This record gives sequence, structure tokens and C-alpha cells, in this order.
Amino acid sequence: MNRKIKISIVNYTNTLPFRWALKKSELIDKIDLQEDIPSICAQKLKYRQVDLALVPVALLNELEEFHLISDFCIGTNGIVDSVKLYSNVPLNEIRTIHLDYQSRTSILLTRILCRDQWKISPQFVDAKPGYEQTLENFSANVVIGDRTFALNGKYKYEFDLGEEWKKMTGLPFVFAAWVSYQKLDPVFIAEFNSILKKGVSNIEQAMKELKNANSLSDELVLNYLTNNISYTFDKSKQEALKLFLELSK
Repeated sequence: MNRKIKISIVNYTNTLPFRWALKKSELIDKIDLQEDIPSICAQKLKYRQVDLALVPVALLNELEEFHLISDFCIGTNGIVDSVKLYSNVPLNEIRTIHLDYQSRTSILLTRILCRDQWKISPQFVDAKPGYEQTLENFSANVVIGDRTFALNGKYKYEFDLGEEWKKMTGLPFVFAAWVSYQKLDPVFIAEFNSILKKGVSNIEQAMKELKNANSLSDELVLNYLTNNISYTFDKSKQEALKLFLELSK
């Protein structure tokens, strides 16, 4: 019996079409599908605990060898709505930024925006679980994923990191990509891509059959998945990823 291919996928709402399509497919019996937060996806791939993972792209600078195996990703072409900087003071008054522990991509993107877009030099602090519920004076919080939906509109200032990157570069942004540490069977890759395409092409059906665990409204989720998240890993996103990796070194 062939060994199952181990796959780690981010367990946020933005991967719902991928997760639905994989779970509905015949491939599900040939894979070990593990759902994790982004930082754990990255850790599992880095230490070769899985064969393939949807990882925060910041990890790529740490890998000696990697293969981008999919035509799909988690990206945005402007406002993403789930990667935000929150503050009660304007950018030029921020002294400290608490960085989300769930993904290094958002951390590096924040540092790049501070340096090249916002022209500020705050102190960066690694956040601890639950940090997003409090916001100190002259500080800001970077929060990613589904937790942002409850925070949007809560503070005086919020900056969408996908939108800020687009302002700075004119490009879309890639938050996570499908990466393997070694070459995979082309037949498997073709089947895998076909399944992901089915998920992205049937978002409303995926929503009906695979409920999100965060009790978000169907209207919010549909708008988010169709207008904020951009799944195709096209040439402009490949260019954006290359630029991000260069700026983050």
C-alpha cells in the first residue's frame, strides 16, 4: 500500500473552497489532510513533517529547496480585510506594534510597510495569545485571519495590509502558497490542481456544504471569498511574491 501524502492546510475561512474540494474528492483517501494555523503549517513543512503545505510565503526565504506546485494560492488584489493593523492613534504616533504570532508573512509585511510605505520606526513586540482584545496608548496590533472580522470598526484607525502593499507597489499580494520540499508526482499535482480549481469555481456550494466554524454570516463570507481573496497564482502574483521575498531579506 502506498504511503499517504501528508498535507497541511490553513484552517481559516479563506481556505474553505480548498478544504471543501479536497474533502469531496477521491483524493481524500490517498492523503492525510491536517488543518493548522499558518505558523504550524510552516513549521510542519520546514521540518518535513508533511510533504505539502499551504504555507505563509515568508517561509520560502528559510528553505534550501522548495517547489511551488499549484496554480492557486491565498492572495489579494488590494483590500484583503483579514490582515489588519489596528490603532487608536495615527501612524506617525505609533510607538509599539504587537505582531501576530500566527503568521510570519504578516510580520514581515508590516516591517516592510513601516520602512518603505509609512516611514515610521516603531518598536516591534511579539504578541501573545489574546493580545487582540486590548490596545494600549500609542501602540498598534497586527491581527490576521478570522479574528479580524470581530475587530473591524472597533478602533479609531485600521490599515488593511493588502491595500497598503497595493498602494506601495501597484501589485497584488500573496499571503500563502502551496509548497513542497521535494518534487511531487506530476500526475498527483495535476489532480490536486484540478480539485483546487473545482473549489474556487464553486464557492457558494462549498459554503453550503462546509460550514465555517466562526459563525460568520453567509453574506460576509461570500463577499470575503469572492471580492477580497484572490486565489489564482498568476504572473502578477508571482511577480509580487518575488518582490516581497527580496524586500524581506
